[in-house]
Amino acid sequence: MNDQRIQNIKQNISKVIVGREDTIDLLLTALLSHGHVLLEDVPGTGKTMLAKAMSKSMDLAFSRVQFTPDLLPSDITGLNYFDQKESCFILRKGPVFTHILLADEINRATPRTQSSLLEAMEERQVTIDGDTYMLKHPFFVIATQNPVETAGTYPLPEAQLDRFLMQLSMGYPDKQEELAILDRFDSENPLDALTPVCTSDDLAELKQAAQEIYVHPVLKDYLVDLVDATRHDSQIINGVSPRGSLALFRAVKAYAFIKGRDFVVPEDIKTLAGPVLAHRLTCVRTFGLSSQGRQIIERLLSTVALPTEDWGKHL
Repeated sequence: MNDQRIQNIKQNISKVIVGREDTIDLLLTALLSHGHVLLEDVPGTGKTMLAKAMSKSMDLAFSRVQFTPDLLPSDITGLNYFDQKESCFILRKGPVFTHILLADEINRATPRTQSSLLEAMEERQVTIDGDTYMLKHPFFVIATQNPVETAGTYPLPEAQLDRFLMQLSMGYPDKQEELAILDRFDSENPLDALTPVCTSDDLAELKQAAQEIYVHPVLKDYLVDLVDATRHDSQIINGVSPRGSLALFRAVKAYAFIKGRDFVVPEDIKTLAGPVLAHRLTCVRTFGLSSQGRQIIERLLSTVALPTEDWGKHL
């Protein structure tokens, strides 16, 4: 079941990014399951480099927007301007008209500007002056935010967080990885020499293959039981919505495909439950919300019963 194209993409990205195989797998999972990713990390950990390596590996258009308090919605979506020479209005497309959009430090923009991404992320379209324009396929948003620095930021509302399939953190490299980074970037930037190993047509085929991965009915029950447990926990005000259930369902199928299987196993659900569900929780305590959500999901994973079955057996 191993698709060589997936391995080629991962190997190509690894020419630039040292380590972080798990993060690369999760990003590809989000891409194949039509989702978006929120990367919560301190500056300088390679978030932009990772996004650029992904786009170059799959020959996809890439745009980056630095979110600031004075950024306007039209700076993202685009606007109509009057061309005096042509005596008509012409659409100047914004950076959202791309394949991979890096929304850098998204929580520095005002809520009004943040919300301009909602329609694009959910419906793959934008509305400008009453006219609707479809975005490119695929359309993948990688948004970043600094978890430490909060001065001058606007926390993402629940509606915006719910649009992200996953919330991830790359973290710092260990000593050996950092030494490898110094050696790799000693003479030149390996990103400059990166060439595509996959086309947009290949990506469409990979997405279709990921959707066809088999999920045993017992695992579907387990997934729903896990989501339902978030709605009856004393530490949670609002649990995961049906959108979250669908997100986890799509993600585990894509993750199993990336791992070279044509069926989902319980470990896929356990691996993805934290990244997919934790940021969707509204907890009683607000301090340390990001880590608290992960801790609650880990606790629920240990309490929700998981039957033993032959997961690859089609009923």
